[in-house]
Amino acid sequence: MGKYSNLSSDIFSIFGTDTWKAEKIKTYPNSFIAVSAPDEFIRVSIVPSKPSDINIKSISGILLIDIFIQAGNGPKRSYTIADKLDSYLAGKALNTRSGTLVQFLSSTIDAGTEDTDNKSLYRTIYTIPFTYSEVM
Repeated sequence: MGKYSNLSSDIFSIFGTDTWKAEKIKTYPNSFIAVSAPDEFIRVSIVPSKPSDINIKSISGILLIDIFIQAGNGPKRSYTIADKLDSYLAGKALNTRSGTLVQFLSSTIDAGTEDTDNKSLYRTIYTIPFTYSEVM
């Protein structure tokens, strides 16, 4: 596989662990549209942005995670989910069996807004930069 497909597999492996599944937060890829969705879930988008000048198998980017909660209940649950995401991602390094390393930095979230596709949902965007390196 190539660096982009490896990156995707490596990041999504975090959300496939038993530990993450125990959080009971449904997790979908960025192609998921929230028209008839559960009251609470996250949607994960990987946005590679800059290849390394030195190592052609290294890239940096941003992991965008849309946090969806039921509208009308305030942002507290979004913040709780963001804190859970931080416990899995912020400042962490993911070493994979294939010899790759994904290093996550510090996260931010936005103020949130009503979802445009489903008015019963409130959407907050959690972002965290990453670097990805394959051993050459």
